[in-house]
Amino acid sequence: MSFRIALSGLNAASSHLDVTAHNIANVNTTGFKSSRTSFADVYATSNNDVTKTTPGAGVRLNTIVQQFSQGNIDFTDNNLDLAISGEGFFTMKGSSGVTYTRAGAFSVDREGFVVNNNNDRLQVYPATSNGDFATGSLSDLQLQVTENAPQASSRADIGVNLPGDAPIPTSTPFDPTVASSYNHATSMTVYDSLGTLHTATLYFVKDPAANTWQQNVYIDDNPVSLGNTLSFDNTGTLQSPASGIVTVPSYDPNNGAAAIDLSLDFTSSTQYGNEFGVNSLQQDGFTTGRLTGIEVASNGVVSARFTNGQSSQLGKVALAGFSNPNGLQQQGDTAWAETFSSGSPRVGEPGSSNFGLLQAGALESSNVDLTEQLVEMITAQRNFQANTQMIQTSDAVTQAIINIR
Repeated sequence: MSFRIALSGLNAASSHLDVTAHNIANVNTTGFKSSRTSFADVYATSNNDVTKTTPGAGVRLNTIVQQFSQGNIDFTDNNLDLAISGEGFFTMKGSSGVTYTRAGAFSVDREGFVVNNNNDRLQVYPATSNGDFATGSLSDLQLQVTENAPQASSRADIGVNLPGDAPIPTSTPFDPTVASSYNHATSMTVYDSLGTLHTATLYFVKDPAANTWQQNVYIDDNPVSLGNTLSFDNTGTLQSPASGIVTVPSYDPNNGAAAIDLSLDFTSSTQYGNEFGVNSLQQDGFTTGRLTGIEVASNGVVSARFTNGQSSQLGKVALAGFSNPNGLQQQGDTAWAETFSSGSPRVGEPGSSNFGLLQAGALESSNVDLTEQLVEMITAQRNFQANTQMIQTSDAVTQAIINIR
């Protein structure tokens, strides 16, 4: 009997060593979670046995429990490297179905999908047209590889300061080629519907009436709007037009694009002091943009940045949680699959409920404590040696009995 008991101890110690070796081997595996062995004693008894006089029958491996504690966050230079700080798993979809992982080393395949090393695709909440996210469904995250469409200029905010003591121009009528026929000028870039840039020049001419100016608009040196009146009160605040808006007539760029319909907002313009100044000059159009980079916010929002200064939301990373993570089935490649024991996944957004936040440009390292595992190795080794000694002792006893004459 003692042989079998000692043999069960050898098997248990061997399993302990196997688990420890597996942990040590994956000390540098991204997103790896260490395991711990749990053992149970064995009693070979029946209903009529007296347990007070029944010796144990050895030990058995009860379960191998994974430790889902947080690993250290190591920063990288890749924006698509993602680490979860807190609870949750990345949801991945591949040819073998849906899996879950903490390893966020992602890249882009030839079709623009964000994938891991197994070509499983990262799942996100898709972006909607109104700037929100469809949290009722999941889709593959795909980077926008086409150019960002241009937007024609439709509104410009003009914040200039016109000097209150400006003289009336000596030359009349107004002529943009004659500097003495106007007081000040400034220009800005506007865009048509095809993304082609055009230069809009604004001229300011002091009117004989007090606190009054005439404003003229030229686009590509072509007159578009002349004689727009800007008037101020005795404190330098714009009075006319009352809305501050000057509507410029449509301008046809003659390049196949739609006509440019531009409104100029002079609300922030003033008439102070004796110097001309341009405080703000902004318009809402932009040209075609090419993809320059990807950004992932801590709340999981994935945005594409373009050369035209615009950004586009591509989706929001979805995290999955389980009521019993230890019930997940290991799939290898630091991936897990849902089981009946783990319960159904609870999908949510980073930073909501008890889900953690994302860290872009970082990876979660293995949570293996190497010092602890070395101690476990020594413990398992001692247990193995002790059970070996038990077999040797039992053998000596058996040999003594055999030698009885």
